[in-house]
Amino acid sequence: MNIHKLYKRICKSAVALLLLTLVSLASWAVSSPAFALDYNRENLINTDFSSQVLTDASFTKANLRNSNLSHSDLTGVSFFAANLESANLEGANLTNATLDAARIINTNLTNAVLVGAFAANAKFDGATIDGADFTDVLLRQDEQDKLCKVAKGVNPTTGRDTRDTLLCP
Repeated sequence: MNIHKLYKRICKSAVALLLLTLVSLASWAVSSPAFALDYNRENLINTDFSSQVLTDASFTKANLRNSNLSHSDLTGVSFFAANLESANLEGANLTNATLDAARIINTNLTNAVLVGAFAANAKFDGATIDGADFTDVLLRQDEQDKLCKVAKGVNPTTGRDTRDTLLCP
């Protein structure tokens, strides 16, 4: 066999093997499970997370002051004891999120969906909640009363009245 033919055959085999490896790796990456992101105790002041999918991420004790999380999928996210002061959560999906002990002060929750969220001991002072859906959210009674004083609007995603979801009198 000619040395040039042998060299070509080896090169073709190497290229074929390389392509097969790349295709295998690509299919594994597509089918492999995504791992939740861990932002625990991070300083994330003024960070832009808008319109992102952050499902099941953890922001426990993170500082998210003035951050933009608008229109993000935050389903199942932990904001335990996080600082969300003046953050923008407009239109965010916070279904089943943990907001326990979070500082939600002067936070924009306009049209946010908080269905099933756990928000015991969360502080909502000055939060904008127009059109927010609080269905089945666990809140302290004093925070619920405070929110009922400013509750108005209908959530465009769920079609529920904010006052009704807070069980306001």
